[in-house]
Amino acid sequence: MASINGYKYLSEEEAINARESVDKFYGIPVNQTDITQNWVDYEVAQYDNPVFWYIPYYSSLLPILGQPITFEVVTPPFPY
Repeated sequence: MASINGYKYLSEEEAINARESVDKFYGIPVNQTDITQNWVDYEVAQYDNPVFWYIPYYSSLLPILGQPITFEVVTPPFPY
């Protein structure tokens, strides 16, 4: 398990909307051919039940997404 400080979403659509709001705030991408297409991306907690999506906290997200929360994410098992 890993403790994450960030933003948790119950659907991928919510995570996409959050990512798009950050992109809009920062004006990303300037052009469709730019290397940087998103300011931040989301992750999927695929080993959790139920599955959820999240964006790790970065200080640049605070003005758009607000205060982060701390939550647990099940990490993948290590192969031995």
